[in-house]
This record gives sequence, C-alpha cells and structure tokens, in this order.
Amino acid sequence: MESVGTSRVTELHELEEFRFQAFASTRLYKERMKMMHEKHILDRNFKPGDLVLLYNLRLKFFPGKLKSRWSRPFRVVQVFLSGAVEIESEDGTNRFKVNRQRLKHYLGMIEEKGEKDVMYLEEPQYVSEV
Repeated sequence: MESVGTSRVTELHELEEFRFQAFASTRLYKERMKMMHEKHILDRNFKPGDLVLLYNLRLKFFPGKLKSRWSRPFRVVQVFLSGAVEIESEDGTNRFKVNRQRLKHYLGMIEEKGEKDVMYLEEPQYVSEV
C-alpha cells in the first residue's frame, strides 16, 4: 500500500516538474520573441530643424503598389514629451502637430553649401593602328 502512495506522490512531483519546465520554456520563448521584435523597431528621435516625411493615412485606401504614401519633406519645429511633433512645410506656410509614429527622417536630396570639386573630362584620344 505504501508503494502505491509513494508512486502517486512521485507522479505528482513529476507533473509539477513538467509544468514548471513548460512555464520556463514559454517564458524564454516570449523573451526571445520580444528581443527579436524590438531589434527591428527603429528609434525615431527628432530634433528641431530635422527634415521629415509625413505618412498620409488616407492614401492607404486607394490601390496602387507603386504609389508613395509619404508626403513631401517637412521641417520639425518642436518635439513634445507626449510623442507629438510640431512640423511646418518647408516654405513655412502650414504648421501643425502630428503623432511621432507618422513621421520618418527624410534622407533625400539635401544640397550642401560650400565648395564643390569639379573635374572636367577630356575626350579620349585613340591611337590608330598602322
């Protein structure tokens, strides 16, 4: 009779051990997936004066694979702690607040002022075979 009781207790301990291992493996899986997900999230820190593009939400309802849903470059005026960013158009006429998630840095054609190196190329001269 005692052997039946001890076997029952050992089965309960094994079951508890199995549950603990399952809990530990799910916790490790969640941590690993969170780390992989956060690796792909870009940290977008904007400063006043930065050029940014604005995502136009209304354009997502129109079909078109090659249509860009990002609007022209805007200049950041002020960044708020709540996540809002005040932007204005480059000519300074329109000024409004948007959510930080709708912005991304503009990496395009910024003209640098200063000296430019210019190299003039000459026409190649071919040597004719005689």
